[in-house]
Amino acid sequence: MFWYYLEQTERRARVVPEHAPPCSPLYEDSRSSLFEVSYWKNKINFDVFHVVADGAGAIEMLQTLVTEYVSLAHDLDLCQPPRAAMDERMEDGFQKYYKSDGRSSKRERKPRAYRLPHRGGDLKVYEGVCDVKQVLDAAHRYNTTLTVYLAAVMFQAIHGGMYVRDRKKPVVLTVPVDLRSYFPSHTARNFFSIIRASYAFNERSGEFSDILEQTAVAFKRELTAENLAARLNTLAALEHNFLLRPIPLFIKYPVLLLSGLISDVGETAALSNIGKFQLPDAVAPYVKAFGVFVGTDALQLCTCSYNGQLHLGFTTTMRDPSVIRRVFARLTQDGVSLEVRSNTMYGEGS
Repeated sequence: MFWYYLEQTERRARVVPEHAPPCSPLYEDSRSSLFEVSYWKNKINFDVFHVVADGAGAIEMLQTLVTEYVSLAHDLDLCQPPRAAMDERMEDGFQKYYKSDGRSSKRERKPRAYRLPHRGGDLKVYEGVCDVKQVLDAAHRYNTTLTVYLAAVMFQAIHGGMYVRDRKKPVVLTVPVDLRSYFPSHTARNFFSIIRASYAFNERSGEFSDILEQTAVAFKRELTAENLAARLNTLAALEHNFLLRPIPLFIKYPVLLLSGLISDVGETAALSNIGKFQLPDAVAPYVKAFGVFVGTDALQLCTCSYNGQLHLGFTTTMRDPSVIRRVFARLTQDGVSLEVRSNTMYGEGS
Protein backbone atom coordinates (compact mmCIF):
# COMPACT_ATOMS: atom_id res chain seq x y z
CA MET A 1 0.00 0.00 0.00
CA PHE A 2 2.82 2.41 0.78
CA TRP A 3 5.88 1.65 -1.36
CA TYR A 4 7.27 -0.60 -4.08
CA TYR A 5 9.79 -3.22 -3.01
CA LEU A 6 11.71 -6.24 -4.29
CA GLU A 7 11.75 -9.68 -2.74
CA GLN A 8 13.69 -12.87 -3.37
CA THR A 9 12.18 -15.57 -5.57
CA GLU A 10 12.88 -19.28 -5.71
CA ARG A 11 11.79 -19.50 -9.34
CA ARG A 12 14.51 -20.85 -11.59
CA ALA A 13 15.53 -18.55 -14.43
CA ARG A 14 15.45 -20.07 -17.92
CA VAL A 15 17.35 -19.26 -21.08
CA VAL A 16 15.03 -18.72 -24.05
CA PRO A 17 15.44 -18.01 -27.77
CA GLU A 18 15.36 -14.32 -28.67
CA HIS A 19 11.70 -13.45 -29.15
CA ALA A 20 11.24 -9.72 -28.56
CA PRO A 21 12.59 -6.40 -29.85
CA PRO A 22 15.53 -4.80 -27.98
CA CYS A 23 14.78 -3.30 -24.56
CA SER A 24 11.24 -4.68 -24.43
CA PRO A 25 9.30 -4.30 -21.13
CA LEU A 26 10.19 -6.91 -18.51
CA TYR A 27 7.59 -6.11 -15.87
CA GLU A 28 4.29 -7.96 -16.33
CA ASP A 29 3.07 -8.49 -12.80
CA SER A 30 4.38 -8.84 -9.25
CA ARG A 31 5.83 -12.28 -10.07
CA SER A 32 8.04 -11.00 -12.91
CA SER A 33 11.74 -11.84 -12.54
CA LEU A 34 12.70 -8.43 -13.97
CA PHE A 35 15.51 -9.92 -16.06
CA GLU A 36 15.79 -12.30 -18.98
CA VAL A 37 18.56 -14.26 -20.69
CA SER A 38 18.02 -15.10 -24.35
CA TYR A 39 20.10 -16.03 -27.38
CA TRP A 40 20.16 -15.81 -31.17
CA LYS A 41 22.78 -17.92 -32.97
CA ASN A 42 26.05 -17.03 -31.19
CA LYS A 43 24.69 -13.90 -29.46
CA ILE A 44 23.77 -13.82 -25.77
CA ASN A 45 21.27 -11.20 -24.55
CA PHE A 46 20.98 -10.17 -20.92
CA ASP A 47 18.02 -7.84 -20.39
CA VAL A 48 17.55 -6.33 -16.94
CA PHE A 49 15.03 -3.88 -15.50
CA HIS A 50 16.85 -0.78 -14.23
CA VAL A 51 15.16 -1.14 -10.83
CA VAL A 52 17.24 -4.28 -10.20
CA ALA A 53 20.70 -3.01 -11.17
CA ASP A 54 22.58 -0.16 -12.78
CA GLY A 55 25.10 -0.46 -15.60
CA ALA A 56 27.94 -1.64 -13.36
CA GLY A 57 25.79 -4.34 -11.74
CA ALA A 58 24.46 -5.52 -15.10
CA ILE A 59 27.98 -5.69 -16.55
CA GLU A 60 29.18 -7.79 -13.62
CA MET A 61 26.29 -10.22 -14.13
CA LEU A 62 26.84 -10.47 -17.89
CA GLN A 63 30.59 -11.01 -17.53
CA THR A 64 29.95 -13.78 -14.99
CA LEU A 65 27.28 -15.34 -17.21
CA VAL A 66 29.51 -15.34 -20.30
CA THR A 67 32.50 -16.68 -18.35
CA GLU A 68 30.46 -19.56 -16.93
CA TYR A 69 28.94 -20.38 -20.31
CA VAL A 70 32.25 -20.41 -22.18
CA SER A 71 33.95 -22.45 -19.47
CA LEU A 72 31.19 -25.09 -19.69
CA ALA A 73 30.96 -25.05 -23.50
CA HIS A 74 34.72 -25.44 -23.98
CA ASP A 75 35.55 -27.44 -20.86
CA LEU A 76 37.79 -24.79 -19.34
CA ASP A 77 38.96 -25.27 -15.79
CA LEU A 78 38.16 -21.85 -14.36
CA CYS A 79 37.66 -20.84 -10.78
CA GLN A 80 35.95 -17.46 -10.62
CA PRO A 81 35.44 -16.45 -7.00
CA PRO A 82 33.08 -13.48 -6.56
CA ARG A 83 34.85 -10.16 -6.17
CA ALA A 84 32.91 -9.42 -2.99
CA ALA A 85 30.87 -11.18 -0.32
CA MET A 86 27.10 -11.49 -0.79
CA ASP A 87 26.28 -8.90 1.85
CA GLU A 88 28.62 -6.41 0.14
CA ARG A 89 27.04 -7.04 -3.25
CA MET A 90 23.55 -6.58 -1.82
CA GLU A 91 24.21 -3.46 0.26
CA ASP A 92 22.29 -0.25 -0.38
CA GLY A 93 24.97 2.31 -1.19
CA PHE A 94 22.57 5.24 -0.86
CA GLN A 95 21.68 4.20 2.68
CA LYS A 96 25.29 3.48 3.60
CA TYR A 97 26.62 6.89 2.61
CA TYR A 98 23.59 9.01 3.51
CA LYS A 99 24.32 11.69 6.11
CA SER A 100 21.32 13.14 7.89
CA ASP A 101 23.34 16.26 8.70
CA GLY A 102 25.13 16.35 5.35
CA ARG A 103 24.79 18.99 2.65
CA SER A 104 22.04 18.49 0.08
CA SER A 105 22.14 19.75 -3.47
CA LYS A 106 20.42 23.03 -4.16
CA ARG A 107 17.09 22.76 -5.92
CA GLU A 108 17.76 25.03 -8.86
CA ARG A 109 15.02 25.72 -11.37
CA LYS A 110 16.03 23.99 -14.58
CA PRO A 111 15.18 25.75 -17.86
CA ARG A 112 13.11 23.93 -20.47
CA ALA A 113 15.54 22.05 -22.68
CA TYR A 114 15.33 21.58 -26.42
CA ARG A 115 13.29 18.45 -27.11
CA LEU A 116 14.09 16.22 -30.06
CA PRO A 117 11.26 16.03 -32.63
CA HIS A 118 9.23 13.06 -33.84
CA ARG A 119 9.52 10.99 -30.67
CA GLY A 120 7.25 8.27 -29.41
CA GLY A 121 7.63 5.64 -32.13
CA ASP A 122 9.03 2.13 -31.80
CA LEU A 123 12.46 1.83 -30.23
CA LYS A 124 15.22 1.61 -32.80
CA VAL A 125 18.81 0.50 -32.25
CA TYR A 126 21.88 1.78 -34.08
CA GLU A 127 25.37 0.56 -33.29
CA GLY A 128 28.68 1.97 -34.39
CA VAL A 129 31.80 -0.17 -33.93
CA CYS A 130 35.27 1.33 -34.18
CA ASP A 131 38.83 1.16 -32.91
CA VAL A 132 38.90 2.67 -29.42
CA LYS A 133 42.40 4.00 -30.07
CA GLN A 134 41.16 6.05 -33.02
CA VAL A 135 38.52 7.70 -30.84
CA LEU A 136 41.01 8.33 -28.05
CA ASP A 137 43.42 9.86 -30.55
CA ALA A 138 40.67 12.17 -31.79
CA ALA A 139 39.82 13.20 -28.21
CA HIS A 140 43.48 13.77 -27.34
CA ARG A 141 43.93 16.01 -30.39
CA TYR A 142 41.38 18.27 -28.72
CA ASN A 143 43.13 17.85 -25.33
CA THR A 144 40.10 16.26 -23.73
CA THR A 145 38.71 12.93 -22.53
CA LEU A 146 36.75 10.40 -24.56
CA THR A 147 33.47 11.11 -22.72
CA VAL A 148 33.75 14.91 -23.04
CA TYR A 149 34.64 14.52 -26.73
CA LEU A 150 31.62 12.29 -27.43
CA ALA A 151 29.34 14.64 -25.49
CA ALA A 152 30.56 17.57 -27.60
CA VAL A 153 29.99 15.55 -30.78
CA MET A 154 26.42 14.86 -29.62
CA PHE A 155 25.82 18.55 -28.88
CA GLN A 156 26.99 19.48 -32.37
CA ALA A 157 24.94 16.70 -34.01
CA ILE A 158 21.75 17.75 -32.21
CA HIS A 159 22.37 21.39 -33.14
CA GLY A 160 22.56 20.38 -36.80
CA GLY A 161 18.85 19.56 -36.82
CA MET A 162 17.53 22.47 -34.73
CA TYR A 163 15.31 25.17 -36.19
CA VAL A 164 16.44 28.73 -35.52
CA ARG A 165 13.40 29.33 -33.30
CA ASP A 166 14.38 26.36 -31.11
CA ARG A 167 17.85 27.69 -30.33
CA LYS A 168 16.52 29.80 -27.47
CA LYS A 169 16.30 26.54 -25.52
CA PRO A 170 19.55 24.93 -24.31
CA VAL A 171 20.56 21.44 -25.37
CA VAL A 172 20.94 19.39 -22.18
CA LEU A 173 22.73 16.04 -21.93
CA THR A 174 22.29 13.88 -18.85
CA VAL A 175 25.28 11.70 -17.95
CA PRO A 176 25.00 8.83 -15.43
CA VAL A 177 27.92 8.60 -12.99
CA ASP A 178 28.99 5.38 -11.23
CA LEU A 179 29.20 6.37 -7.56
CA ARG A 180 31.48 3.40 -6.81
CA SER A 181 34.30 5.53 -8.20
CA TYR A 182 33.71 8.09 -5.44
CA PHE A 183 32.36 6.01 -2.53
CA PRO A 184 33.95 2.58 -1.82
CA SER A 185 31.29 -0.02 -2.57
CA HIS A 186 30.95 -3.44 -4.21
CA THR A 187 27.18 -3.31 -4.47
CA ALA A 188 25.56 -4.84 -7.53
CA ARG A 189 22.43 -2.78 -6.91
CA ASN A 190 21.72 0.70 -8.22
CA PHE A 191 24.38 3.11 -7.05
CA PHE A 192 24.68 5.91 -9.55
CA SER A 193 23.90 9.58 -9.90
CA ILE A 194 23.24 11.95 -12.79
CA ILE A 195 25.08 15.07 -13.89
CA ARG A 196 23.91 17.51 -16.54
CA ALA A 197 25.86 19.37 -19.19
CA SER A 198 24.18 22.03 -21.31
CA TYR A 199 25.00 24.32 -24.21
CA ALA A 200 23.00 27.40 -25.23
CA PHE A 201 23.46 27.86 -28.98
CA ASN A 202 21.69 31.23 -28.99
CA GLU A 203 24.19 32.62 -26.47
CA ARG A 204 27.47 31.14 -27.71
CA SER A 205 29.32 30.68 -31.00
CA GLY A 206 28.42 27.03 -31.61
CA GLU A 207 31.98 26.33 -32.74
CA PHE A 208 33.15 22.82 -31.88
CA SER A 209 36.06 24.15 -29.82
CA ASP A 210 33.66 26.23 -27.72
CA ILE A 211 31.29 23.28 -27.25
CA LEU A 212 34.23 21.19 -26.05
CA GLU A 213 35.35 23.89 -23.64
CA GLN A 214 31.90 24.38 -22.12
CA THR A 215 31.33 20.62 -21.84
CA ALA A 216 34.66 20.13 -20.05
CA VAL A 217 33.80 22.97 -17.64
CA ALA A 218 30.43 21.35 -16.83
CA PHE A 219 32.03 17.95 -16.21
CA LYS A 220 34.71 19.44 -13.98
CA ARG A 221 32.15 21.39 -11.98
CA GLU A 222 29.73 18.50 -11.51
CA LEU A 223 32.15 15.60 -11.06
CA THR A 224 33.38 16.27 -7.53
CA ALA A 225 32.91 14.08 -4.48
CA GLU A 226 31.29 16.99 -2.65
CA ASN A 227 28.65 17.64 -5.31
CA LEU A 228 27.91 13.95 -5.79
CA ALA A 229 27.59 13.47 -2.01
CA ALA A 230 25.14 16.37 -1.86
CA ARG A 231 23.12 14.82 -4.67
CA LEU A 232 23.18 11.45 -2.87
CA ASN A 233 21.90 13.09 0.33
CA THR A 234 19.07 14.76 -1.58
CA LEU A 235 17.89 11.46 -3.08
CA ALA A 236 18.30 9.37 0.08
CA ALA A 237 16.56 11.98 2.24
CA LEU A 238 13.26 11.13 0.57
CA GLU A 239 13.46 7.59 1.98
CA HIS A 240 14.08 8.98 5.46
CA ASN A 241 11.17 11.39 5.37
CA PHE A 242 8.66 9.96 7.84
CA LEU A 243 5.93 12.26 6.54
CA LEU A 244 6.18 10.72 3.04
CA ARG A 245 6.42 7.08 4.07
CA PRO A 246 2.80 6.53 5.18
CA ILE A 247 1.29 8.15 2.06
CA PRO A 248 -0.51 5.40 0.06
CA LEU A 249 0.79 4.38 -3.36
CA PHE A 250 -2.30 5.54 -5.22
CA ILE A 251 -1.33 9.09 -4.18
CA LYS A 252 2.43 8.67 -4.56
CA TYR A 253 2.28 7.15 -8.03
CA PRO A 254 0.75 10.12 -9.93
CA VAL A 255 3.10 12.48 -8.07
CA LEU A 256 6.10 10.38 -9.13
CA LEU A 257 4.76 10.24 -12.67
CA LEU A 258 4.40 14.03 -12.77
CA SER A 259 7.89 14.42 -11.29
CA GLY A 260 9.31 12.24 -14.06
CA LEU A 261 7.54 14.25 -16.75
CA ILE A 262 8.87 17.51 -15.28
CA SER A 263 12.37 16.05 -15.20
CA ASP A 264 12.08 14.97 -18.85
CA VAL A 265 11.28 18.54 -19.88
CA GLY A 266 14.77 19.54 -18.72
CA GLU A 267 16.59 16.89 -20.79
CA THR A 268 17.41 16.53 -24.49
CA ALA A 269 19.36 13.27 -24.64
CA ALA A 270 21.59 11.02 -22.53
CA LEU A 271 25.16 9.77 -22.78
CA SER A 272 26.43 6.87 -20.68
CA ASN A 273 30.03 5.65 -20.81
CA ILE A 274 29.68 2.13 -19.36
CA GLY A 275 33.40 1.44 -19.44
CA LYS A 276 35.51 -1.58 -20.29
CA PHE A 277 34.36 -5.20 -20.32
CA GLN A 278 36.93 -7.60 -18.88
CA LEU A 279 37.05 -11.38 -19.10
CA PRO A 280 39.59 -13.97 -17.90
CA ASP A 281 42.40 -14.52 -20.41
CA ALA A 282 41.24 -18.09 -21.07
CA VAL A 283 37.72 -16.88 -21.97
CA ALA A 284 38.58 -13.84 -24.08
CA PRO A 285 39.42 -15.72 -27.34
CA TYR A 286 35.86 -17.08 -27.48
CA VAL A 287 34.13 -13.70 -27.19
CA LYS A 288 34.08 -11.25 -30.08
CA ALA A 289 32.30 -8.20 -28.70
CA PHE A 290 29.90 -6.61 -26.22
CA GLY A 291 27.24 -3.96 -26.73
CA VAL A 292 25.01 -2.04 -24.32
CA PHE A 293 21.61 -0.49 -25.02
CA VAL A 294 19.10 1.30 -22.78
CA GLY A 295 15.37 1.73 -23.29
CA THR A 296 14.44 5.40 -23.76
CA ASP A 297 11.66 7.70 -24.91
CA ALA A 298 14.10 10.06 -26.63
CA LEU A 299 17.77 9.42 -27.55
CA GLN A 300 20.48 7.69 -25.54
CA LEU A 301 24.04 6.71 -26.36
CA CYS A 302 25.76 3.97 -24.36
CA THR A 303 29.43 3.32 -25.00
CA CYS A 304 31.51 0.34 -23.92
CA SER A 305 34.82 -1.13 -24.98
CA TYR A 306 36.22 -4.63 -25.29
CA ASN A 307 39.28 -6.08 -26.97
CA GLY A 308 40.32 -2.75 -28.46
CA GLN A 309 36.91 -1.96 -29.94
CA LEU A 310 34.53 0.80 -28.89
CA HIS A 311 30.82 0.14 -29.30
CA LEU A 312 28.50 3.13 -29.65
CA GLY A 313 24.99 1.90 -28.88
CA PHE A 314 22.24 4.37 -29.79
CA THR A 315 18.61 3.78 -28.84
CA THR A 316 15.89 6.18 -29.90
CA THR A 317 12.17 6.53 -30.57
CA MET A 318 12.79 9.26 -33.16
CA ARG A 319 11.57 8.42 -36.65
CA ASP A 320 14.47 10.26 -38.27
CA PRO A 321 17.98 9.00 -37.39
CA SER A 322 19.72 12.13 -38.74
CA VAL A 323 21.21 13.07 -35.34
CA ILE A 324 22.91 9.68 -35.14
CA ARG A 325 24.09 9.97 -38.74
CA ARG A 326 25.68 13.35 -37.92
CA VAL A 327 27.46 11.81 -34.90
CA PHE A 328 28.94 9.10 -37.11
CA ALA A 329 29.85 11.68 -39.79
CA ARG A 330 31.74 13.81 -37.25
CA LEU A 331 33.66 10.79 -35.96
CA THR A 332 34.56 9.84 -39.54
CA GLN A 333 35.69 13.42 -40.18
CA ASP A 334 38.00 13.12 -37.16
CA GLY A 335 39.65 10.00 -38.57
CA VAL A 336 37.54 7.25 -36.97
CA SER A 337 36.65 4.27 -39.20
CA LEU A 338 33.17 2.95 -38.37
CA GLU A 339 31.06 -0.11 -39.02
CA VAL A 340 27.39 0.78 -38.54
CA ARG A 341 24.62 -1.69 -37.74
CA SER A 342 20.90 -1.28 -37.11
CA ASN A 343 17.75 -3.28 -36.34
CA THR A 344 15.77 -1.22 -38.85
CA MET A 345 16.07 -0.09 -42.46
CA TYR A 346 15.43 3.27 -44.07
CA GLY A 347 15.17 4.31 -47.66
CA GLU A 348 18.14 5.48 -49.67
CA GLY A 349 19.43 8.84 -48.48
CA SER A 350 18.00 8.64 -44.94
